[in-house]
Amino acid sequence: MKSLHKFRHGLDTVLSWVCALLFAAMVVVGTYQIVTRYFFGRPSTVSEELLTYSFTWMALLSSALVFGKRDHMRMGFLADKITGTPRKVLEIISECLVLLLAAVVMLYGGVSIMKLTMTQVTASLGIPMGTVYTVLPLSGALIVVYSVLNIIDLATDSVEEHSSTSAE
Repeated sequence: MKSLHKFRHGLDTVLSWVCALLFAAMVVVGTYQIVTRYFFGRPSTVSEELLTYSFTWMALLSSALVFGKRDHMRMGFLADKITGTPRKVLEIISECLVLLLAAVVMLYGGVSIMKLTMTQVTASLGIPMGTVYTVLPLSGALIVVYSVLNIIDLATDSVEEHSSTSAE
């Protein structure tokens, strides 16, 4: 179990850094776009598209991180009323549904859309749209991994501080 917690911590750290770097890059590119548009009167054609795709990547990778920490929004009106084994079973079922959704929609669907759009090129950046859509199966795979880790934690009662099961 200790190795799984080390793996989770490493994955959390890498994802946190990637998301932070994406956010920092977005701030720099956004500032560049503002400067070129309002001070030079010639808006950058690349920056808006780059910001859009960077935001998409950051949002999806951040959502994988949030699912891993079990800090996502939830409607706990039912779960908060039960305790003990029934609650654990409910939480495991919930994680299994998240795993299923991530595997089918994000992994399978993401790979499908990636393949379909690999020949389509973005307007300003000139990169294949399939490259942009790579984030779907990537974040789907991360959510699947995190869901498996969460199920193991719930099943073995080793939920640590990375889990927030209190009502929000």
